[in-house]
Amino acid sequence: MNTTDDPKVSLEHDLSSDTLERQLRDYVNITKKLIWQRQASFLAAMILSAFYFDPALALVCYSGLLFSEVLDLVLTRRVQRWEGNDPIAARRFLVWVMVNTGMSAVMISLFVLLIAIQQNSGGHFMPLFFLFAAALFAAMNNHQILPSLILRLMIYGATFLTISVMDIVRLRPPLDSHHWLEFFTVAFVLYFIVDCSFVFLKLYRKGLKQLQKIKLEHDRAKRAYEIKSQFLSTMSHELRTPLTSIKFSLDLMNSGCVAQVPDDLKPILEIAVKNSNRLAELINETLDLQKIESGEMIFRFQSLDISRVVSESVDAIMAQANAEQIEVRKEFPEDEVFINGDEARIQQVLGNLLSNALKFSEAGGVITVRVEQNNDRVRVSVQDTGTGIPENCEAQVFGRFSQVDSSDRRKVGGTGLGMNISKRIIERHNGTIHYKSRLGEGTTFFLEFDLKRQPERNHDAAQDWSGGADRHLGEGRMVAGE
Repeated sequence: MNTTDDPKVSLEHDLSSDTLERQLRDYVNITKKLIWQRQASFLAAMILSAFYFDPALALVCYSGLLFSEVLDLVLTRRVQRWEGNDPIAARRFLVWVMVNTGMSAVMISLFVLLIAIQQNSGGHFMPLFFLFAAALFAAMNNHQILPSLILRLMIYGATFLTISVMDIVRLRPPLDSHHWLEFFTVAFVLYFIVDCSFVFLKLYRKGLKQLQKIKLEHDRAKRAYEIKSQFLSTMSHELRTPLTSIKFSLDLMNSGCVAQVPDDLKPILEIAVKNSNRLAELINETLDLQKIESGEMIFRFQSLDISRVVSESVDAIMAQANAEQIEVRKEFPEDEVFINGDEARIQQVLGNLLSNALKFSEAGGVITVRVEQNNDRVRVSVQDTGTGIPENCEAQVFGRFSQVDSSDRRKVGGTGLGMNISKRIIERHNGTIHYKSRLGEGTTFFLEFDLKRQPERNHDAAQDWSGGADRHLGEGRMVAGE
């Protein structure tokens, strides 16, 4: 088996190739973030050394530090503009980082060493403290690229030892002198800096591994989701063709156009028709869910008279309501109420709500459908007198492939997708869907939308022109403002 064909191996290889790129970007980001902090430290050190020692040497070293900072800024901008996914460019940037690191560390060490040389023997507190601060800063903030950190600490360590050994070589003091004490103290400080460097390096590497693991799991989940989506879409489309033929054949037989169906076969035929319709519903809703999740569902928004849309949805289920002896009442406002929406999708949601109201209502029940306007909001409600929904069941009501009664003996069938799809459709309309219910008393579902105000019609203005000029001017300003 070729390992490159294994998705897991391929993903891990891609992540390992991204490690250097990630380290480079982290390095330049922290370099840019701390630029003013470094400049403040350099400037303070230069002013102190210029005041107490040779100003010319301090200025020359400070100029060298500024030059290395300029090179770091150039590198930072180039890496930030870099599109990535180029190992050769990454290695070039790494070489540039090493060169800049060497130049910066050498200039800082030279600056510190010159101060120590200008001092009398012993008591090199100021240069050693400057060097300790620079080394600790590198351990805390320059651990992203290990070769760069090692190079910088090696240069700093050599300078530490040079300053501490300088007086010992020149004066040859006894072991109990403060010169040797300074040397041993420097050795301890070097150990402390190296230990801090490894601590920060381990923390950074641990975070980097966790980030890689999260990315690996994300890519795996993404690929699995894409495969699942393709499978469901293909399966649904492939099932549609034979199911359409089956439904057509059943409907043709049930109509009696082919032959007279014997009475003893009619119940079996009705069961087949009912279950084929349920299967068709499942396939259609599965396809709708896949379209919504993949962003492929098309919405055609336009100005809609919501009362008309709701009325047409009610009319579509009246035959079923009459057959089940359920009364459907409509309560609409006298004036037209407009929203911005997709008529087909809203009718899909209303059809689902009305269908559920019929399913959970008994013969003699009442379904009331209302359209109400409250300031800038429009509410559509579907109220039934059915069985009701238990408390704290919102997750099941609007979940995918879930129903409040999920037992094998539930009275009402369904795919468990309709309300989830309805919720997503209403959210795409910047609306809300919710419900209130009591067991045994019924359920009311609410759809709420933003009101869309319509411009005044010309013939209305003409009919009321006399004596109403000021009012019409005010209305005109309102519409124009909208």
